Amino acid sequence: MGKRVIIIGAAGRDFHNFNTFFRDNKDYEVVAFTAAQIPDIDGRKYPGELAGNLYPDGIPIFSEDELPKLIKEMKVGIAVFSYSDISYNKVMSTSAIVNAAGAAFMLLGPNDTMIKSNKPVIAVCATRTGCGKSQTSRRIIEHLMEKGLKVVAVRHPMPYGDLTKQKVQRFANLSDLEKHHCTIEEMEEYEPHVVRGNVIYSGVDYGAILKEAENDPDGCDVILWDGGNNDFPFFKPDLMVTVADPHRPGHELSYYPGEVNLRMADVVVINKIDSANGDDIETVRRNIRKVNPKAQIVDGASPIKSDHPELIEGKRVLVIEDGPTLTHGEMKIGAGTVAAQKYGAAEIVDPRPYATGKLKKTFEQYPDIGILLPAMGYGKEQINDLEKTISATPCDTVIIGTPIDLSRIVKIKQPTARVHYDLQEIGYPALKDILEGFQFSKNH
Repeated sequence: MGKRVIIIGAAGRDFHNFNTFFRDNKDYEVVAFTAAQIPDIDGRKYPGELAGNLYPDGIPIFSEDELPKLIKEMKVGIAVFSYSDISYNKVMSTSAIVNAAGAAFMLLGPNDTMIKSNKPVIAVCATRTGCGKSQTSRRIIEHLMEKGLKVVAVRHPMPYGDLTKQKVQRFANLSDLEKHHCTIEEMEEYEPHVVRGNVIYSGVDYGAILKEAENDPDGCDVILWDGGNNDFPFFKPDLMVTVADPHRPGHELSYYPGEVNLRMADVVVINKIDSANGDDIETVRRNIRKVNPKAQIVDGASPIKSDHPELIEGKRVLVIEDGPTLTHGEMKIGAGTVAAQKYGAAEIVDPRPYATGKLKKTFEQYPDIGILLPAMGYGKEQINDLEKTISATPCDTVIIGTPIDLSRIVKIKQPTARVHYDLQEIGYPALKDILEGFQFSKNH
């Protein structure tokens, strides 16, 4: 075997990079993965059943904190950066750590890792976590279904459990979420597709997943790649849609690999223009034109509505937002916050004095979250800590700004007001106009 490699990851892109580039490649020897971003995913092994003939004993996964020591002790020649939604400063700081320990620093590209499908592929990606990929995906699926097409969605990986069992996962109804022991983060991505009647796949081995999706028992005319964070697609797209967020102007040119998505895009959706500052919208539009003048730009809004606005008006509210959007997505405002403002909440209650266990550590790790509560639920312990924190926070109403009804998973004693939001295109072109010109055949 050849050069010794560590793959720096977060239980997603890292496994895909291994499977597509390193698994059967005798020019390299992968000696370890490191893990970051997601709590409690280090200390495992990438199992031999998935690692292939060159790695019958599997590959250990360590904390990224140990990276310099691992490089020296394992005599590593190359460290491959393999996770997403990272500032350019952080990427190059990691490169400095790797180089100082004596190893080379590598970034694999789309041509190294994208898998070709025998079906048309539409990819939905973003410049940052929390831009609105899921609602954009749902909107595209609605338009495709109107054409009578069978759409199979494939979601960017979130394999936080038993990796062997998670090799290929198919979700066709809500019971499948329980069958696969999904975390809150997974349910937030899968459930909206399932309740709309779409099949969605995810897992670990995306070569195997693609074969299953292409031959889904319910039929498949189009693959919809539903991206994660701001990662670029695992499948080679025939149409690439990238979502940008004017609440974080400039981030589209300063976060990895979001700028890759921006430059690759056929279509860029500027989302949330109903709640963003006009100057910030123009900054994003100008940056799109600077790096990708050929892309079609779709203006989009995310109008907010609540099932119980009367429980928000004049009330002291606890606002719960999507976890990753607040943590490594660095968002300062989410759907729940917009709802609190729109419906006239008297006060947003600060949950930090009442945070317990792992949630308390989350606030310590991400101090800029502020007075919003991230719906962290990567395991039973975190879900219990979330439940305790909500219960202890003195408020009149809990605003649920997550993509799923959190009260179905977590017991909430206070009255709840759930927030709903969908993509609304404004003006021309709309996504429907663009899809009209898309040829749904691999012969195009």
